[in-house]
Amino acid sequence: MNLEHYNEAIKYIEKHLEDHIDLDKAGQIAGCSAFHFSKIFLYLTDMTLTAYIRNRRMTLASYDLQEGKKVIDIALKYGYESPTAFNRAFKKVHGIAPSKVNKKDVKLNYHEPISFNIEIKGNRQFTYTIEEKEAFRIVGVKDKYPVNLDENFNKVPLQWFKATVSGKIKKILKMNHQEEKTLLGVSVFDDEGMFDYYIATETSDDLPKNFSEYIIPKQTYAIFECRGAIPKAIQQLQKNIITDWLPASGYEYANAPDVEVYYEGDRDSDDYKCEVWLPVNKKEV
Repeated sequence: MNLEHYNEAIKYIEKHLEDHIDLDKAGQIAGCSAFHFSKIFLYLTDMTLTAYIRNRRMTLASYDLQEGKKVIDIALKYGYESPTAFNRAFKKVHGIAPSKVNKKDVKLNYHEPISFNIEIKGNRQFTYTIEEKEAFRIVGVKDKYPVNLDENFNKVPLQWFKATVSGKIKKILKMNHQEEKTLLGVSVFDDEGMFDYYIATETSDDLPKNFSEYIIPKQTYAIFECRGAIPKAIQQLQKNIITDWLPASGYEYANAPDVEVYYEGDRDSDDYKCEVWLPVNKKEV
């Protein structure tokens, strides 16, 4: 993970706060997909990229309001289609309506630009292997999501719940002919700021009606063991990998599908086992 590239991506965002911000472009500057950039940003800062952009725009908007500029003009300047949408965003950041900015004793919130400078402490232990996986086929069900990780942390578990109560999880597992059956959670990214999340299994069976298939390409993965109740344990591990392991690992996040491997067992148990497969490339020296 090259922090210099990530800081350049932030500079790109800062430069375009007053016009369109292309998250795919930001990801390219950082050396990864828009999804991976947003994911790494969230884990490093405990803030979504969407929230950061909103906070920075509303910080600048407060200066414009103090100068007496019209709300409708400021709303358009920062990409809001209506004064109502702008008012809602402004109040979320500052706690007051834009019309009250110039009143006496009003307090505003300032959000400064972020720069990445990670201190590597080495105080976490990870159990992992580096493995090159050949291409393999998965079959299951999928949903499409925008790159909005704070919402996805809630929506993806709901997708699992729906697949379970509908009986689709059982159908997926029947297509798995390995001795130790596993379910996969696979995130596949497109070029339009979206990603497909598959609940699937590796199989050569025929494709059932209303199911989807995907070929995961050959890729090197850093494979981490996770223990604990789901989804909290795996979400925490993913954050720790990004903030602690990746910066000092000598590897970079690759533009390839993320894979989660879930074994049979009680997902609410502190002893539940699963895996995180992080797609990686060896960092160029």
